[in-house]
Amino acid sequence: MALAKRTKARERAVQALYQIDVAATDLDEALSRFWRSFEPVEREVMEFAEALVRGVAERRRAIDEAIEAVSTNWRLDRMARVDRNILRLAVHEMAHRPEVPVKVIINEAIELGKKYGSESSGAFINGVLDKIAESLPASRRADVRSGR
Repeated sequence: MALAKRTKARERAVQALYQIDVAATDLDEALSRFWRSFEPVEREVMEFAEALVRGVAERRRAIDEAIEAVSTNWRLDRMARVDRNILRLAVHEMAHRPEVPVKVIINEAIELGKKYGSESSGAFINGVLDKIAESLPASRRADVRSGR
């Protein structure tokens, strides 16, 4: 899938995760309602976004624990909802999407934070994800320090 489509899918995934976080409804029902609220979305984008959302939902407890472990002085429930869901998406990809370079995941998360979060979201997301990247196997984090 082209990079632009992956970027769009990540954006849609964050939006869906945010809605699910707010509404606390059944995943399938929430996704169905979410997709109905958009103009038609390319099938490839929708499938990738749904795979990301379902991956986060399936592993949410472990993802949240990983985020809280490195978020000094920040409990997950005190984080801005948008930041929290961007972090969840990125942590899921870092752990379960080895075909995507960690550097790309972090950069896309930072950009999503800048677009949808507060003025400080990009820096906050970067700091948390850098700490999580440090705990990844060496082969997985090789690309992280090569510059952002």
